[in-house]
Amino acid sequence: MLSEPRSGRLAAWGNALLAGLVSPDDAVLAVVGEDAVHRVEGLPGESAPVGLTLALGRLRALGVRGLRVALPAPGHPLGLSGPPEFNARALEAEEAVVCHGAALGLVPEVYEAGPAGDVHVEVTWHCLPVREAPPADVPSLGEAERELAEALRDATAVLARLDVAGSGPVAEAAIDAYRARAERGREVLAPGYPPRAVRVLELAQRVGLLVSLARENGHGGAVSASEMGARVAALQPVERTARRAQVAAYNAYVEERERER
Repeated sequence: MLSEPRSGRLAAWGNALLAGLVSPDDAVLAVVGEDAVHRVEGLPGESAPVGLTLALGRLRALGVRGLRVALPAPGHPLGLSGPPEFNARALEAEEAVVCHGAALGLVPEVYEAGPAGDVHVEVTWHCLPVREAPPADVPSLGEAERELAEALRDATAVLARLDVAGSGPVAEAAIDAYRARAERGREVLAPGYPPRAVRVLELAQRVGLLVSLARENGHGGAVSASEMGARVAALQPVERTARRAQVAAYNAYVEERERER
């Protein structure tokens, strides 16, 4: 969770475009980011992959009113609603976008292209049928915010007690540096999102970075099997909580629009 998921960018800026808050060019530029190009394959009415601008326009014509995010992990189909074929593709990619208003979903396939020394990243979004049902295990923004605060407090205490790298001043410096890099030249969320969603996403990314730092820096001071087990047990629920909060933040636009209907 060190970087913003591509599904998050597509959902956030796609929602802003659908609401008429940004231009197609600005939306596509934000979604593509540092990648070379994004294409959409399998879109109804299109026999070949199409560019993102055309794809977003076609989705609007098909009745799509909003875009939600799914960030599934093994044993945790977060944000998914089926069918099994779509869930399996999303689980393999560890992310997906689910359309609201049409029974379609988008799963990214990321690959490198170009000669050695000039390699670039291209993304193909595979458009697949989905089941129109409530997404799995997505909390409200309020629930996500409360869960994040509790998980961060509990995990930090456990990791500090075990002297695990990622729980002290070095981790705090890394988190601050990451946030500074991440926020240069981009908005945390696209226009149209409520301030609480921005706050929840920022905290979720901070918590996710703490988990990543702890995992990447080995077992720290945890020398016994029981201490290593405690470390893993501390990280798993907080990582799950951070993913749930990210999905809640990205999906807040659609949820708010639905309450207004």
